[in-house]
This record gives sequence, C-alpha cells and structure tokens, in this order.
Amino acid sequence: MSDRERRKARQTAEESRQTEWEANSFLKNLFLGDFTPDQIFPYPAFEGTKEFQDFFQQMEQFLRDKVNPVEIDESGEYPREVVDGLAELGAFGMKIDKEYGGLGLTHSEYVQVMKLVGSHDANVTALLSAHQAIGVPQPVKLFGTEEQKQKFLPRCAKGSISAFALTEPAVGSDPAKLETTAQPTEDGSHYILDGQKLWCTNGTLADLIVVMARNPKTDQINAFVVEMDWPGVEVTHRCRFLGLRALANAQVRFEGVEVPAENLVGDKGAGLRIALTTLNTGRLTLPAATAGVAKQCLEIARKWSCARKQWGVPIGKHEAVAHKISEIASVTFAMEAVAELVGDFADRPDFDIRLEAAAAKEWNTVRCWELIDDTLQLRGGRGYETERSLEARGEPAVGLDRFMRDARINLIFEGSSEIMHLFIAREAVDEHLKVAGKLVEPDASLPEKMKALPNIAAFYSRWYPEKYLGWGRWPAFKEYGPLASHVRFIERSSRRLARQLFHAMAIYQAGLEKKQALMFRAVDIGLELFALSASVSRAQRLRSENCSEAESALKLVDLFGRRTKRKVNDLFRGFWKNEDARRYRLAREVMDGEFTWLEKGTLGLPYSTEDLKPKVMAEILS
Repeated sequence: MSDRERRKARQTAEESRQTEWEANSFLKNLFLGDFTPDQIFPYPAFEGTKEFQDFFQQMEQFLRDKVNPVEIDESGEYPREVVDGLAELGAFGMKIDKEYGGLGLTHSEYVQVMKLVGSHDANVTALLSAHQAIGVPQPVKLFGTEEQKQKFLPRCAKGSISAFALTEPAVGSDPAKLETTAQPTEDGSHYILDGQKLWCTNGTLADLIVVMARNPKTDQINAFVVEMDWPGVEVTHRCRFLGLRALANAQVRFEGVEVPAENLVGDKGAGLRIALTTLNTGRLTLPAATAGVAKQCLEIARKWSCARKQWGVPIGKHEAVAHKISEIASVTFAMEAVAELVGDFADRPDFDIRLEAAAAKEWNTVRCWELIDDTLQLRGGRGYETERSLEARGEPAVGLDRFMRDARINLIFEGSSEIMHLFIAREAVDEHLKVAGKLVEPDASLPEKMKALPNIAAFYSRWYPEKYLGWGRWPAFKEYGPLASHVRFIERSSRRLARQLFHAMAIYQAGLEKKQALMFRAVDIGLELFALSASVSRAQRLRSENCSEAESALKLVDLFGRRTKRKVNDLFRGFWKNEDARRYRLAREVMDGEFTWLEKGTLGLPYSTEDLKPKVMAEILS
C-alpha cells in the first residue's frame, strides 16, 4: 500500500469512528490508568421478565426436540422446520421492540438466550446472530426513520431473514477501497447499485440485506436496505467452510439495481459509521455463545476425567490433566462473567460499550478456542473421533471435532483478532491523541507540533505523576475481603499500563502506528485485566449474597487471578524486551524469496502469487 493509500484509509477510518465519549467506559478509563470499580461493582443481578422466562423455556425445549446439530452439520443445510420453528417462537425478533412485533428482549436477556443456543448448535447461533445483530433490524432500529421501522422491522420479527454486506472480493473490508457503488439518479428518486459482495452470512436465505456502497461522485459511503428479489440482485456463489457447514453464506452481485432513495439508512455518508456502531451491540452474541460452549467443555472434561482411568486412577487425578481441568473451570467462570457484564453495560443508557464489546468478543473467542483444544486433548483419540463414529461403536456421541471446526471462525467473524486489537488499540489511546495528536500525526508539520507543546505539557504534568503516586497496596480495597489482592493488582496494573502507553507514544511518536506487536501487548494486558475485573465482580456478588456457590466461586477467581497476574507480568516484560524487529525483518526476507530453498522437497503448490490476488470488480464484470 502506498503512503497516499495508507493516508486515505486512515482518514476514512477516522471520519467513520465515533469521535466523542458521551458516556462511561470502564475499559477506556482502565487504559488511561483510572480503575473505576464503581462501574463494575456490584455485578448485575439478572432478573428476566416472565415473558422472557417463558420464551427461554420454549427455546430450550425447541433446541432439544427439533435441532439436531449433527444432522445440520452433515447435511450442510438448515432444515425448513428449524427455520420455521424459530420464526414461530419469535426468535428472529428477539431484539426488535414489541411495538414492531418483536420480543423486545433486553441485551442481558439476549445474552442468556444466545449462551443457551451457542452451547447447542453454532450454525443456528450464526443464523440468528447475523440476522438481528448485524442484519437489517439493528441498523434500522438505531438509524432508520419511523417509516423504515414500520416497513422492515415487523417483517424481520416474523421471520424474514436479513443479512449484512460490506466485504468485497478484492478489497476485504477496507472502506477506503470500496468498489460497490450506488449512484443517485438525476431526479434523486433512486440509487443505481453496482458491485459485488463476499461472505454475506444468511445471504442465500435472506429476503432483505443491508448493503454498504460508495457514491462515486462524492466518495461517501452509504447504507441501503436492498430486497433480494429485486432485478439485478444475484447470489453468484454459496460459500462453504471448514466449520459452520450449514452457514447460508453468499457471494452477491448487484448489476444496475434500482434502490429507492427512501431505503437509504441514516444520513448520507454515514454508512461506515452505521456499520461500526451496529457492531458495538452486534458483538454481544459471540461472547455469550462461546461462554455456552465453554460450559459444555467443562461438563465434558469433568465427566471424562472421572470415567477414564489410567494406571489405576481416574485421569483427572494426574497433575497434567488436573491442570487442564482447573484452567477450563476458572476460565469458563470468567468468560460467562465477561459476557453477562457486557450485556448489562449495553442496557445502561449511560454506558458506551464500543471497547467492552470488542474486548469481550476478542477475549472470549480466543479462550473458547483454547478450551476446546484442551478438552479435545483430554479425550485423546475420542476427542478426534467424530460423533457418528463414536455412536456407531456404542459410546456417547461427543462432538468435539464439530465444536473445534465451528469455533475457529469466531476469531475471524465480526472483526478478526488482529482487527479487534487494532480497533481497541486506537480507542485505548484516544485521549492521548486528543492531547498530543500532533506529535504522533505523520502529516503534522514542525510548527504544528511546536504549537501543541504547551497544552501537552500542561496535561501531562498533572496526569503522569498520578500514574505513579496512586496506592494499590494493602489496605486498599480491603472491603473485597479475599478478593482484595486481585482488585489491588488490577488497579496497579492499570496505572502501569497507562505509563507504558505514554512512554510508547513519546518514544515512537508518528511511528507508533507501525508498532503493532507492542500495541497488541498493551491491548492483551487490558483484556486480561477486564476479564479479571468481571470475574472478581461476579464472585463478590455471590459472596455478598451468601450464595451457596460463593465459596466455589472464590476458588475459581483466586486461581484465575493468579493465572492473570502471571500472564500480565509476562506481557509487561515483553513490552520493551522482545524480538519484534528481528521477526519483522525475517518476515520481509521470506516474502522477498530469500528462503525459498526451505520450501524444496515437496510437490509444491499449483498456483503462483499472482493467481492468489483477488480480482477487482471490473475484471469480474468483464
């Protein structure tokens, strides 16, 4: 990418992000070195309505009776009775307000449902999530006119499936290079939509779809609701994947599609901002669903470790296995705490969850992948064997192979792990950029930098000493009893993290945006501290209410806290002492062909680098 292209991409991203923090954010404060326990304590007490409880029980029964994950996986299709049954339950309208025919669930209630669904079948999870988390309902609910809400939301609530279209074959999700265009007609009554979109989940089933397209005259990105049965809309390919084999994922082409102007969602030029804002709450599904998977892994590991014997004793009594079991248990507790806490944040009108939702998505999906891997390892050959094969020879059908195949996409869905790290890193230093942005802005002139120095000095002369002078030792936070040491660690580490981020900005200035490995460590520290905060808050709630599970929860959090301390301290040690530069140089040398000798001795690949380059839209249409 040229410097010009890089600047354009950065400018487009900056113009599309939410620039102001008009509400609270626990993680934003944490990255700034301000631990704010009042925002996470007490842990939310979930109290679903009677209507929710009834729906939850119906969903649980429906999943047991009608949804067979093995058959769905093997057939690669959603049975018609499953889709129709979900529609009859009202599952496609969970997050749609009652006035538009939906169930009107709170975000906390939605998290509980998706945790249940995620524990049973990932394909159904993806169907429901793509429809209402990023499909038509959410952007129309947040940005649509009343007419649009009346027109589209009742349809979606009844079961008209929707999808979301941003990614393109040649440019991925880089908005600065978006090739799909929507050109307004001379009379302004319509837009003419041309282009192609890739990986539209639900695309082969959808009745309507949200499409991001660029106005070629203004370069503005707009969002439109497009009916899939309109002339010029064509599903050109059904994409198939390693896991989620029933996923109704499509490549969609638009040729001369006439889109009525009233189908423009939000303001002109707000398309990318709509997409990013929609994803804030759209990302609640994966933390919840993966928490459900983790709970399943815990049960599988517990039962197998008690039943399987090695050298005369249950395998769970061997230290190597016991360590995996304890990790699965303590991390599962944390994953559920993170999912539920962020769901509660989303229901608070005074909370901005852009960082917390991204953090929950990233931390939970990575931990879920690790837990599945550990659980499969515990079951050995039986973990690698398919459900059908196990069942055929008389053993319980445990589908860890399916869990693993289905879970891998979670590190890519709704923002890959790398994109999540970049997003969180940018938001984490937002306050610093507002104060000292001219020092790290590549295009800022020397006079501009000099002019900014007085304000920078005034801010940091107060802020920086506070990050050293805070007290995070005994007896601080003693009201948390046996959990106090973990709370103190969070507070100390938050200030330490803020100092390190400041040091990085001061040292690298404009070059900081290229120090992704360094910034990713900072993000990982923040994610670990967030997960520990959620876990401590959850355990403290149980302790304060004298619940029967309180003592067990304290044990889980104590172990999780010790594990987190070790991991965070390792990340801090690697902040400045690492091999990042050597890794980067070696990678460039690999790309330049210096090590092609290492590839010899195999049959080789039947394609070249040029063959792998995605075709641009002009080539496809020609």
